[in-house]
Amino acid sequence: MRYDAGDVIAGTGMQVYSQSEGLHFMLNFTVALALLIGLALLWLSRRGRVLWLQVWSIGLVIFSVAYLVAAAMGMI
Repeated sequence: MRYDAGDVIAGTGMQVYSQSEGLHFMLNFTVALALLIGLALLWLSRRGRVLWLQVWSIGLVIFSVAYLVAAAMGMI
C-alpha cells in the first residue's frame, strides 16, 4: 500500500489517519448511508404514525445533510 508524503508523520513513518482520504471517504459513506436510513425511517414512521420515530428520523436527516454539505464545502 502506498502513502502520500503528507500522510506520514515526519521521522516516525506512521500514517496520520485523520488526514487520510480513506477516512474521509468512509465518514462520507457512513453519513450518506445514515441519510438513506433516516429517509426510510421517516417514511415508515409517517406511515405507522409513530411520533417519536418521526422526530428522531427528521433529526437524523437534518444532521446528515448538514454534515454532507459541510464536507462538500471543505469545512470538515
